[in-house]
Amino acid sequence: MSTSDPTASPTTFDLQHRVDSADATLANPRTAVVALGSNLGNRLETLQGAVDELGDTPGLKITAVSGVFETEALGGPDEQPNYYNAVVLLRTTLPPYSLLERANAIEDAFGRVRTVRWGARTLDVDIISYQGVLSEDPVLLLPHPRAHERAFVLAPWLDAEPDGELPGHGSVAELLGKLGGEGAQGVVRRTDIQLRLPE
Repeated sequence: MSTSDPTASPTTFDLQHRVDSADATLANPRTAVVALGSNLGNRLETLQGAVDELGDTPGLKITAVSGVFETEALGGPDEQPNYYNAVVLLRTTLPPYSLLERANAIEDAFGRVRTVRWGARTLDVDIISYQGVLSEDPVLLLPHPRAHERAFVLAPWLDAEPDGELPGHGSVAELLGKLGGEGAQGVVRRTDIQLRLPE
């Protein structure tokens, strides 16, 4: 029940309505798909920290988080630890380059070092797609140029969004199927651990 008394506390319903209204009236919100990966340190804690940091970003709302998938490192130096990978779905009013800046800042906050190409890292935060945007800028290629051939991106994306579409390539489910399904490229779903949505 609403009230005209400005000192009265809003009810739970009123609060939820205000949150829903604010989300619905964001200036030109877009959807985005962000992939997370970690193969150094406490991988699960790092991925959850990245999810929480994204969730704390003004102008950004996380709508879904995938399960955690484990995979061997592809490319780069030999004998790297296995990765934990996940995908996060967003609605955001941040433009693509601002979202990239935020992603890089989160990587830096978790000690990401960029000295060896495809080397081990504490955290990867990659923008896979951003609604309505195609970019050939080397700083931010959209959609991600190798996402369609990476099961460690497609498997968690499919988990988070079963009807997902990778612009220019088609259905995420079909793309993953062409690679051999969820277990392709050594990707294994970790049913014993999970990430949580920010509160």
